[in-house]
Amino acid sequence: MPWKNSESRYSTISVALHWLMLVLLVAVCATIEFRGVFPKGSDGRTLIKELHFMLGLTVFVLVWLRLFARTRGEAPKIVPAPPQWQAWLATLMHVALYVFMIAMPILGWLIVSAAGHSVSFYGIELAPLIGEDKDLAKQIEGWHVLGATIGYWLVGLHALAGIFHHYVMRDNTAMRMMFHRR
Repeated sequence: MPWKNSESRYSTISVALHWLMLVLLVAVCATIEFRGVFPKGSDGRTLIKELHFMLGLTVFVLVWLRLFARTRGEAPKIVPAPPQWQAWLATLMHVALYVFMIAMPILGWLIVSAAGHSVSFYGIELAPLIGEDKDLAKQIEGWHVLGATIGYWLVGLHALAGIFHHYVMRDNTAMRMMFHRR
C-alpha cells in the first residue's frame, strides 16, 4: 500500500512528497531570487512574486500531508543503527525542517496581508490573516528573510547528512527515501 512504510523504505507517498517538496522549495527560492530580473512594478515581477506566494502556500498544504503520512507507521530502521547522538540530531533536524515549512508560508501570508495585498492560491482569493500595517509588513519580512537564510542551511545540512550516511557511514539512511525499483 502506498501509505505504509516497509521495514526498509518509506512509503511511496512519503518518498514522492519528500522529493516534490524539494522541487517546490527550489522553485520557491528561485522565484524570489530571480524577481530582480524584472523591473519593479512590471507584470513579470508581479507574476513571479505571485508564483512565489502560490508555491509557498503549496508547500504549506503539502507539509500537512507529509506529517499525516509520517503517522501511518514507524519509520524504516537505519541499518546499521546510528549512535544515539546522531538519531537525536536527525530528529532535531526534521523538527526544524517541518517548522520551517510551516512557518515560512505563514510569515509570507502575513507579509502580504499586512502590506494590504490579496493572496491568490490557484485562483482562490484567500482572506488576509491581519489588517493592513505597512510597518508590521516590513518587520515580518525581516523575519521571513532570516527564516529563508536558516532554511537554506537546514536543507543543505539535511542533504549533506544524507550524502554522509550513504557514502561514509554506508548505512541505508538515503536509500530509505528513494523510489523502489522493481
